[in-house]
Amino acid sequence: MFILGFLARRLAQGALIVFLVSFLIFTLLRVIPGDPVRLMVGGMAPDELVEQIAAEMGLRDPIPVQFMRYMGGVVQGDLGQSFIRPASGAAVGGAQFDDATRSERARVLTLIADTAPFTIQLALLSMFFALLVATPIGVYGGLNQGRWPDRLALYIGSLFVSLPNFWLGIVLALLLSVHLGWLPAIGYQGFAYTILPAIVLAVEIIPFILRTLTVSVAQIMRESYISAAYIRGLSRTRIIFAHALKNASVPLLNLLGVQFSMLLGGVLVVEFIFDYPGLGLLTINAVLQRDFPLIQGIAIVTSAAFVLINIIVDLVSTSIDPRLDY
Repeated sequence: MFILGFLARRLAQGALIVFLVSFLIFTLLRVIPGDPVRLMVGGMAPDELVEQIAAEMGLRDPIPVQFMRYMGGVVQGDLGQSFIRPASGAAVGGAQFDDATRSERARVLTLIADTAPFTIQLALLSMFFALLVATPIGVYGGLNQGRWPDRLALYIGSLFVSLPNFWLGIVLALLLSVHLGWLPAIGYQGFAYTILPAIVLAVEIIPFILRTLTVSVAQIMRESYISAAYIRGLSRTRIIFAHALKNASVPLLNLLGVQFSMLLGGVLVVEFIFDYPGLGLLTINAVLQRDFPLIQGIAIVTSAAFVLINIIVDLVSTSIDPRLDY
């Protein structure tokens, strides 16, 4: 019963969040200067033609009317059609293409489905790299609070958090790709093209994992049940793995859930630097082209992913520590 009630409550909250995000993005896109129809028909097109096409597409209706019409399609699984991209191509990658087939515009859901696997792959790999580096350093630092392992974790976190991702991406591309030729850097022609951008994203995540682990492990090692475990004769190794790390995994899971959600919706700069054909690059191109339906669809999908990921994290955290109440 707890799980059913929890899911019902969180899904209702999530639906409200997605609705509010959709309304905010939808409204902002229509009040900022610029007319997407002008981009579609060309700068030399007469105003009469622009107004005719805009009226046919419903872009001159009141915003509440447009929004309710749009949400009516969303609840049926229809995120609309791109204003710009033809169904025959340009599903991923660059912003330039022959728009002669504009009458056969691509479905937004298809464009997102084509690019999302690339961003998910990038996010998972970056999380793997970040955990690979941060977990041993963070745990060791938490077990030795106030000593050199703790200071090492602090120094590494401070160094990594101060590195701008756009600068780091350019430097690593020049070093590892151009000069050394170890890794490909631009575009995507296989899994190897994911490694370099994943390293850049991992550097952003490592400081947060380090801080969470060092603080959590240090706090848990001061708990009374840890002292009782020593009195009972349990080995330090068993205490660390069976008690300290198990309880420290709860705040770590919450952090990873937030970070993974942010990666899915916030890899714009890194994907743009490496011309990586994921949701980030798709979003940048959609914004540059003022492709309203595509921007709205990406916002809805990423906000829904954020809600679902956090629900899953909360369920896993509750199974680890039943004392938690969500």
